[in-house]
Amino acid sequence: MDFQTRILGPDDSSLLEHLAPGVFDDPLDAKATAQFLSDPRHHVAVVTDGELVVGAATSVHYLHPDKPAPEMWINELGVAPTHRRQGLGKALLDTLLAAARKEGCREAWIVTDPANAAAMRLYRHASGKEAAQNQVMFTFRLEPE
Repeated sequence: MDFQTRILGPDDSSLLEHLAPGVFDDPLDAKATAQFLSDPRHHVAVVTDGELVVGAATSVHYLHPDKPAPEMWINELGVAPTHRRQGLGKALLDTLLAAARKEGCREAWIVTDPANAAAMRLYRHASGKEAAQNQVMFTFRLEPE
């Protein structure tokens, strides 16, 4: 198989029209995809098998008033079930971490469910350091007013 990994640019949304099932949680929205790719602080790393996108990871690098350098939040990382356990998740993570370094980030982070054994293995193997387990994530459903 001929796997290629890269960061997409603003003109690469058509590449995401050829997605293997299971790469993203939900169907892609064309307008949101175009907006995401046009923002230089947003990053989409993909791994392709020929013309088929078989893995993707998204991230945002951002500034914060009390941080001397930007940080990168890795939002999602997914590999098609047909292509798992071939090192593609690590390739995606490495690609985003390289992008973070290029942007001058001093730290990158990702949140996962401790029950997600594959993600836990990947992030530990990539030298990620687990944060204290006493953190809880809250989500807020925001409806239009």
